[in-house]
Amino acid sequence: MAFSPLRISFLHKAIQNYGTLLSRPLGYKSSVSLDTLYPNSSLKLSTPSFNPDPKEKFSGFIPIDKLDITYSASSGPGGQNVNKVHTKVDLRFKLSDADWIHPEIREKMLELHGKKLTREGYLIVRSDATRSQQLNLADCLRKLREIIRDAAVTKPEPSPETQEKIRQRHLKAARLRVAVKREESLKRAMKQPPVLDL
Repeated sequence: MAFSPLRISFLHKAIQNYGTLLSRPLGYKSSVSLDTLYPNSSLKLSTPSFNPDPKEKFSGFIPIDKLDITYSASSGPGGQNVNKVHTKVDLRFKLSDADWIHPEIREKMLELHGKKLTREGYLIVRSDATRSQQLNLADCLRKLREIIRDAAVTKPEPSPETQEKIRQRHLKAARLRVAVKREESLKRAMKQPPVLDL
């Protein structure tokens, strides 16, 4: 089968373009992306570029297959659609069995959020911020990431000078509070009519 010179040059350019496409890093953003569909959403839909630090104990990855995700009817306004569509998301997992979280972070989470755990030891994260099931799931995952990252950050211990400044501030506030109470008590006493001795 013989090809015309025009067809050969077209095929040659197509092969070159295909080679340049393969050499580029692949990235795709749909025209039906979440930030296009919901531009005024309160959720932060554009995810910041995250470069995991090898020293960091939590990379931001949450295995969805180890979470128990349930959907239910959402409360609030929405008309009959609220009764038809289950958009509220309950995300739960057993904190003691979460082997994908570093043990130190798990202990800190238990210390910070121990009162929020159920009797069985499950941590529950809920979201019904939007009328979209997927956006509420994304909101739950964002909340869970924030909880884990807050537990992963070790706050530095304040210096003795800072502790002394804080103590002095508390002492000054207590003295001022007593002085104000004493002044108000004196004002109330001055408003009382004089007691007459008969």
